[in-house]
Amino acid sequence: PKERNLSDLSKQSSVAVTLVAKQHVNLEKALITSVLRRVSLSADRVRWLSKTSGRLAVEAIVNVDPGDQRIADAVVACEDVSTSGVDFAILPAESRKKRLLISDMDSTIISEECLDELADFAGLKAEISAITERAMAGELNFEDALTNRVGMLKGLGLEAIEQCYRERINLNPGAKTLVATMKAHGAKCLLVSGGFTAFTAQVAEAAGFEEHYGNTLLDDGTALTGEVGMPILGREAKQERLEQSVGALGLDVLDALAIGDGANDLAMIKTAGFGIAYRAKPIVAAEAHAAINHTDLTTALFFQGYSADEFVTEPTT
Repeated sequence: PKERNLSDLSKQSSVAVTLVAKQHVNLEKALITSVLRRVSLSADRVRWLSKTSGRLAVEAIVNVDPGDQRIADAVVACEDVSTSGVDFAILPAESRKKRLLISDMDSTIISEECLDELADFAGLKAEISAITERAMAGELNFEDALTNRVGMLKGLGLEAIEQCYRERINLNPGAKTLVATMKAHGAKCLLVSGGFTAFTAQVAEAAGFEEHYGNTLLDDGTALTGEVGMPILGREAKQERLEQSVGALGLDVLDALAIGDGANDLAMIKTAGFGIAYRAKPIVAAEAHAAINHTDLTTALFFQGYSADEFVTEPTT
């Protein structure tokens, strides 16, 4: 995990260490205390967040400065964590439950990249997917890559958009529970995507987000024109949306949780009080405060200190 700015944490005196195991991994409660002993530390409290079959999560509260890297180093070095499908987070123990969730859509809340799937209806999935992969890895300018890919879809009938959503787009496991649980505990939930409003509107409704933001595919009434509405919502715009949202809610960026997978999510992930890289490109994982690589999106709840019995499994109304 990325080392925190100590000036933001001057009033903190303890950390929460959370381990979450993927299905069929036998996570033992004693693993945390074993890791702490490696660096001559002990936990004030250790508790199961979930002990149900297929969902094991445990946390320890440790009286240590949040800027102390010894725990992170010990967790990373622990073979039982690194090779067993265990995700982990080390956060200041106070104020873990965030009051704003701002999330990317493609390959985060949903399993797919919408533009790549839409391109398949034009017979161009391989070409467009290759550009998407490079853009998300930070190898290409996001705005240029977006306009290039959309230009390749000029003339594609509008009926393909609805067919694409209906036949191709799937929520990632845990997405509904993540949003519903945070909403039930008073958080605002925003979907902010470099993709398109034709998809964000439907995904936001399906997952329970209160607001959604994305780019606009321009059309002539029957087909795509190959153009994108301006200005393009990219890396800086996602960060700005985070900052505007916390300001409007009377919050601080430390009260925000941001989740994403690609280079255009990096600014909001680094700005948020808690930034999670979800099955992310290396450039993102290296800068995030924690990563989810093995488990589902409910791990973002465990990381905040929610126990499984606090989860809301259906969207709130």
